[in-house]
Amino acid sequence: MFRKSEKLEPFQFERTEEDNRNYSNPDNDPRGLWRSGDVRSPNYRETLRFYITTPSGKKIPPPDNGWRWSEKSIQDKISTGEIIFADNESRIVRKIYLSEQKGRTPENLWLAAFAGTTRQANAEIKIIFGCVPFDTPKPVSLAQKILSLGTDATKEDIVLDFFAGSGTTGHAVLAQNAKDGGNRRYILVQLPEPLNPKKKEQKTAAEFCDKLGKPRTIAELTKERLRRAAKKIKDENPLFAGDTGFRVFKLDSSNIKAWNPQPEDVEAQLEAFVDHVEKDRTEADLLYELLLKLGLDLCVPIEQKEIAGKTVHAIGGGVLMACLAEKIMAKETEPLALGIVEWHKKLAPAGDTTCVFRDSAFENDVAKANLAAILEQSGIQNVRSL
Repeated sequence: MFRKSEKLEPFQFERTEEDNRNYSNPDNDPRGLWRSGDVRSPNYRETLRFYITTPSGKKIPPPDNGWRWSEKSIQDKISTGEIIFADNESRIVRKIYLSEQKGRTPENLWLAAFAGTTRQANAEIKIIFGCVPFDTPKPVSLAQKILSLGTDATKEDIVLDFFAGSGTTGHAVLAQNAKDGGNRRYILVQLPEPLNPKKKEQKTAAEFCDKLGKPRTIAELTKERLRRAAKKIKDENPLFAGDTGFRVFKLDSSNIKAWNPQPEDVEAQLEAFVDHVEKDRTEADLLYELLLKLGLDLCVPIEQKEIAGKTVHAIGGGVLMACLAEKIMAKETEPLALGIVEWHKKLAPAGDTTCVFRDSAFENDVAKANLAAILEQSGIQNVRSL
């Protein structure tokens, strides 16, 4: 587990009665229950190697690595009673108070009873798919344990899994949100790795994709797992109102043609770039590239409305508005602009709005100028074209 800054606090497991049973208060310490703690330094420090004098004058030699604190700090802790002498003053004991323990530090070894097993994971997959298309899936409980350490239910943490596989991480994020009311989100990355039905270990998975009518790839299984897991979690937790949906994106080249002039035929190149959007690219393709280029969240809410016969998108409550129709005639510009203005007023976005159109869509420059002028006069100053 890595952190980008000191702002991230280490998380701990929630304490149980089992965790607290080692605490007692044999000396009636007013600060309550306590247990013994180590006073030795985990690393060698010559400056922490010094003798400590007990109340009776007995000297205790330093451990091999030295003490955990400086001589002054130890004397302060002795004076407050946090450090005491035991076994006829032959050793030093540090008190760790139960009242100061917010959680439990996780162990390095996670046993099956704590984190789950592959057998349990197979059973989970079988409930969802009706078969087991993966050889070694991870139990959802294991991923949930990790999430309980590395994420906070009170924040909108983002969980990234660069090798999604069966989708256990996404499933666990949804399950943990349902459990503690969190609002975590996930990003899963999975190559469309082909499944070969002739291979024994891939036969079940490939046949399952055939039943779905989907391509034989691991990515299709990942998506189907998330859909079914979301439904199962909703059914089992009817009061859970969290978002269980997801969007699928595929890496592709830009929708905008790259300018690459050929000196021997510049005229033809200019003609080809009258419409500089790549062929067969949809409005959705253009819209999501806009989100990326403007730094907007790919999962931001998107609304759409028909205005003057054109589809207009409002993203993020009107922070971005876009009409990416392929043709906008001169006679359509005024009703289109006025309709956008009216909708923009209803949305009442908190910040400035950017309005984007396809440059090649306008019948002529006059149509484009008229539409931009109406929008700008109504307070939409950022009018751009692709």
